[in-house]
Amino acid sequence: MTQHNPRVALVTGGTSGIGLAVARLLADQGHRVFIGARNAENVNSTVKQLREEGLTVDGTSLDVRSAADVKAFVQGAVARFGGVDILVNNAGRSGGGVTADIADELWDDVIDTNLTSVFRVTREVLNTGGLRAKSWGRIINIASTAGKQGVVLGAPYTASKHGVVGFTKSLGNELAATGITVNAVCPGYVETPMAERVRAGYAAAYDTTEEAVLAKFQAKIPLGRYSTPEEVAGLVGYLASDTAASITSQALNVCGGLGNF
Repeated sequence: MTQHNPRVALVTGGTSGIGLAVARLLADQGHRVFIGARNAENVNSTVKQLREEGLTVDGTSLDVRSAADVKAFVQGAVARFGGVDILVNNAGRSGGGVTADIADELWDDVIDTNLTSVFRVTREVLNTGGLRAKSWGRIINIASTAGKQGVVLGAPYTASKHGVVGFTKSLGNELAATGITVNAVCPGYVETPMAERVRAGYAAAYDTTEEAVLAKFQAKIPLGRYSTPEEVAGLVGYLASDTAASITSQALNVCGGLGNF
C-alpha cells in the first residue's frame, strides 16, 4: 500500500517491538523513516535490515532523556530526509514494584523516559523539525491501556502513561486548527521484548513462573491472547494517513478488549 504523498516520519524506540513494526509499516507505505534508539548497534542493524527489504530508512542512536540527543536526532532526520511530517513517540520503559518501596531514581526515570521525553521530542519536531509551519502533520504517541486504567504494582508506569494521554489531548486541541492531529495509541498486552521483561518482574514479585504469569494475563484479555506489534502498528499507519484527518485528541486502544474505555 504505497501512499501518493511520501512523507518524513520519525520513530523513537524503533529497533524492537512496536517501534520496529511501526517503522516497517510506515516505510512500507512509502514514507522516509528515521529511527532512533539507545543502542547504536541496534539502530545500525535495524536500518540495514529494513533497507534490505527495499525500504527508505535511516537513523541514529538516541536517548530520549537527553535534550542534546533529541536535538541531534531531529537535526539528523532533517539533514537526511527534510522537514518532519509524522512523529511517533514510541520509546518507553516498564517500571514499578510495591509503591512504598519505589526509589526516587526509578520514579524519576520512568516519568522522564515515558512522559517528559514525549514533550521533549514533540517540541523539537515542532521547532527544529519544522512541523509547526506545516498545514499537515501527525503526532502519534504510544501510550498504554495503563494510560486509562490502574496497573497493580505499576504506579510509575501508570502515572507516566496517564500523563501521555493528557498531553495528547491538550496538544491535539491546541493544534486542531492547523491540520496537525495528535493522538495516542494505547496497547494492552503486546508480545514484545518489553512484555517478556514485565512477566519476569511479576514472576519474581509473586514468586511464581513466567508461564503462570502469562496464563494469568491471557485469562484477563477477552480475546484470550496478546496483541501483536503489527496490529498496533496498523492503527498507527491509519492515523498517519490522510483519511484519519478528523481523528485528533483521542486515545485509542489496541488491546483485545482488555480496556473498554
